[in-house]
Amino acid sequence: MDHYCVLGNPVAHSKSPAIHKRFAELTGQALDYSRQLAPLDGFAASLRDWIAGGGRGCNVTVPFKFEAFRLADTASERAMLAQAANTLRFDDDALIAADNTDGVGLVNDIQLNAGIRLAGRDILLLGAGGAAAGVLGPLLMAGPRRLVVTNRTHARALALVARHADHPSLRAVLQKTELLALEQQGLEDNFDVIINATASSLSGAAVPVDPRVLKPGALAYDMMYGAAAQPFADWARGHGGVARDGLGMLVEQAAESFAFWRGVRPPSAQVLQEMRKALA
Repeated sequence: MDHYCVLGNPVAHSKSPAIHKRFAELTGQALDYSRQLAPLDGFAASLRDWIAGGGRGCNVTVPFKFEAFRLADTASERAMLAQAANTLRFDDDALIAADNTDGVGLVNDIQLNAGIRLAGRDILLLGAGGAAAGVLGPLLMAGPRRLVVTNRTHARALALVARHADHPSLRAVLQKTELLALEQQGLEDNFDVIINATASSLSGAAVPVDPRVLKPGALAYDMMYGAAAQPFADWARGHGGVARDGLGMLVEQAAESFAFWRGVRPPSAQVLQEMRKALA
């Protein structure tokens, strides 16, 4: 039986073992998936130990996604864009292959599960850290009319946008999509889709933008799920938006990781429906 895990700190809360266990059941794959806590200053050692113990791959969660990318021998295009990895595979030649499935997981949840096409839309991305870096490339590939990145530290938003604007794989996309970094106080337009990739949900801080950025009926998506996403959802609903949490993103990115490891795409919509029912 092949062994996989989620490696992070903290990790006890992770629902990934339950998701991947269900994926394995539905696809007939024989695998074991566990949680592994890595010391904050010991990710590389923890990763080496997991590989030496026979692990075939792992998911990587906060705060190690940037370090995971740096430790990889090869990386997918989307991991290169993000400069971060949430999925590692250990191949027979002992090389570490990296992928970042966060962005495609987000896009799939919005477009397939929520039924909202992103092409031609105006999107506001809140945040410029690792979470935002992981999703910006796939959001651009979905073909919005305009994508604005805003962050408390404006220089980080500028750097994230500049890295994507200069990337060869996005040149054709950016001929049709306007990509901007704007300061929060400079936001005067409203948007069809607002995605919260900041830590405000975890910290209990106020939503970092004025509610006027919401078009009536706009999708307000928090990449957190459960109780952590509730303040953003309440803010959105209180100002005419439609709220959605990140549970679907969690399941969809897991499905992409599963396919990266096993070559089989699990039925993510079914598993998401089951998880929603269980959490309710």
